[in-house]
Amino acid sequence: MSAKTYHITLNGKVYEVEIEEVKPGTTPKQTVQPTAPQQKPVASGSGESVTAPMPGTILNVLVKEGQAVKAGQVLAVLEAMKMENEIVAPVDGTVASVSVDKGQNVNLGDSLLVIA
Repeated sequence: MSAKTYHITLNGKVYEVEIEEVKPGTTPKQTVQPTAPQQKPVASGSGESVTAPMPGTILNVLVKEGQAVKAGQVLAVLEAMKMENEIVAPVDGTVASVSVDKGQNVNLGDSLLVIA
């Protein structure tokens, strides 16, 4: 059997997926390996833009412009659907700009800050 490869865009990111037709009585492959997104996070000018993963309200901004951050460090807290979501740094760097304030409402994809 042959598998067909498709490119699917989900929330602005492109994923490559393989679909294989499975006939009754056959055993499908047991290995599942997710493919990393083919697009990198949105870059703005000379830095990496950190965007809102969902609409919500900024509960707290934990960094300031000029502050050094490490990948995985919590930058801000976003409340969405009564849950607090930590926004973390995707890369090491220095905060070049902060675009949001505590209490501000944001939409999916809004730029929260830029790491240079």
